[in-house]
Amino acid sequence: MDFQVSDKIQTIVSMINEFVDKELIPLEPEFMVKDFKELLPLLREKQAMVKKMELWAPNFPVECGGMGLSLLEHGLVSEALGKSPLGHFVFWCQAPDAGNVEILHAHGTQAQKDRFLNPLVKGDIRSCFAMTEVDMPGSNPVMLETTAVKDGDDYVINGHKWYTTAADGAEFAIVMAVTNPEAPTYLQASMIMVPTVTKGFNLVRNIPVMGHAGSDYFSHGEIIFESCRVPRENLLGAEGQGFVMAQDRLGPGRIHHCMRWLGICQRAFDLMCQRANSRVISPSGKTLGTRQTVQNWIAESAAQLAAARLLTLNSAWQIDRNGASQARDSISMIKFVVANTMNQIVDRALQVHGGLGMTDDTILAWFFRHERAARIYDGADEVHKTSLAKRILKTYRA
Repeated sequence: MDFQVSDKIQTIVSMINEFVDKELIPLEPEFMVKDFKELLPLLREKQAMVKKMELWAPNFPVECGGMGLSLLEHGLVSEALGKSPLGHFVFWCQAPDAGNVEILHAHGTQAQKDRFLNPLVKGDIRSCFAMTEVDMPGSNPVMLETTAVKDGDDYVINGHKWYTTAADGAEFAIVMAVTNPEAPTYLQASMIMVPTVTKGFNLVRNIPVMGHAGSDYFSHGEIIFESCRVPRENLLGAEGQGFVMAQDRLGPGRIHHCMRWLGICQRAFDLMCQRANSRVISPSGKTLGTRQTVQNWIAESAAQLAAARLLTLNSAWQIDRNGASQARDSISMIKFVVANTMNQIVDRALQVHGGLGMTDDTILAWFFRHERAARIYDGADEVHKTSLAKRILKTYRA
């Protein structure tokens, strides 16, 4: 295992850390109280600065206008960007666009790349990914009720999706739908690109998450497809290969998530330590940091963060070296290890801040509200643990 980081990547990460600290973190007080759409003009200015620094779209292919970083390299970048909720959006490597770029680049036709991929990488448009359904378990992507039925040269899509992140303001959706119901289970679904202006594509609402519905990129949409008709040429990849492509997308995507979560861990840890040193709790001048309980939290958090980071970097290294399928055990591990580490560190940091931690005067309450879902999306923790344990036990039976 070689996690050696080149001088180039170290320089890039250093530049990003400085940019996040100076340009993005100061925007967070406005971000937490304003509609996201109000901030877009200012964020576009920050994105123009990123382009001038030649740090735009770090994980996207060079031929499309990105930096073409490897998964391990982008993991380090993602960690730096994760310190602020605005980081990935401003540097244009945010989910779900990042995953959509990957599968479009791997499976799209030239016409599809010209229409959807190239403007997406440039930042001219956004996209969303419609897979999760209201009445189906999101942890099992082969269980879908949404259908896409051939009618002449078109597909006619009917179904009900939700938690379609960033659907509000997206130019198109990649929709998982059943096209081959008689095929074997894992060959029934396909991915189809649907422009959001298509008749029958109905964004019903932005779902309130712990009281916050959000808008534009920072939202999760509920969508009803009612006889939504798109050309069959909008099929992405081969018919019936939706599940296979989804797995290709989700493996690297979990590295992106986990490294972003590690950035959140580091930000929360920094805030916790600063608060422990500065918060005076007695007339004699003693601070929270003199209390053994707080010291234990800091020590445990430091160790957990270091372990989670090494596990994630190892997973990224394995994927770069051998592909996602060969790294599936490690990918399962990081999903639940890093998600839980993040939630624990954010909770401890909030506790150390006391009443201040419950307010939006720090970023901690925002992290607490919006990152709890990390243990649910991309497969609930329990699903990853079960599948990992089954694979481990199988090796012992052999």
